[in-house]
Amino acid sequence: MKNQQHYRIIDIPDNRIGTIDIGVASRSKHHINAMVEFDVTEARLKLKQEALSHLSFTAWLIKCISTAISEQKQVQGIRYKRQKIMVFEDVDVSIMVEREVEGIKVPLPYVIRKANEKSIEAITLEIRQAQKENVLSQNDLVLGEKKNQKLMKLYAKMPAWLRNMIWRNILKNPRMIQRQMGTVMVTSIGMMGKINGWFVPKTVHPVAFAVGSIVKKPGVVAKSIAIRDYLYVTITVDHDVIDGAPAVRMLSKLSKMIESGFGLDTELKDD
Repeated sequence: MKNQQHYRIIDIPDNRIGTIDIGVASRSKHHINAMVEFDVTEARLKLKQEALSHLSFTAWLIKCISTAISEQKQVQGIRYKRQKIMVFEDVDVSIMVEREVEGIKVPLPYVIRKANEKSIEAITLEIRQAQKENVLSQNDLVLGEKKNQKLMKLYAKMPAWLRNMIWRNILKNPRMIQRQMGTVMVTSIGMMGKINGWFVPKTVHPVAFAVGSIVKKPGVVAKSIAIRDYLYVTITVDHDVIDGAPAVRMLSKLSKMIESGFGLDTELKDD
């Protein structure tokens, strides 16, 4: 009797083709990574208050990130030609929104434009609206912005060498990168399940934040040991456009903002 093999073959959705190509294109970037922990105890306590309970933790984190980058804009600069860097004034943050399409959970990109100018509440509402947006099929590649679906489907059917050629040209055009993908990536795996550690993403963005889980562990506060909430985050920056010093200044500013619950007192007063 022949051995029976039990398996099934499924099609790769068009949106995964784009993810594969980004992984290939990211090899041309010279990224450096920093693995950090942020004490988010104070922020979580504030967000649990009734007046702030409607705000999203992710939205608050995006507000902190976009504000810190707005003070060190070169961090989101994109290499232009041989010896130039294009630095954008707006901080456009790309996130992934998981949607169920045809019974399958599919992550789709969404860009929050001018995140540095928006309130935490506005970002929260925008994310929730993206989560509710209609998705036609697994072949939809983006949320929130009208893209030419025919061209996108044609792209997915192209041979790999031609798609890679297209990406090489996209990476030479900072304006196109900013229009299509934003200038900052924030990807959150921690919300999918608890992981005590970091993960390092592949990206073509000049700066990316990979947000992990929140874990409880001992920390020193006011010379005393207490159980605190720590958030694991990996920060990835393009070393071709930024040196360590400004990147560390941005990270230091971000750390202070996150650990002090930046912006939440203002939101409380506005309410």
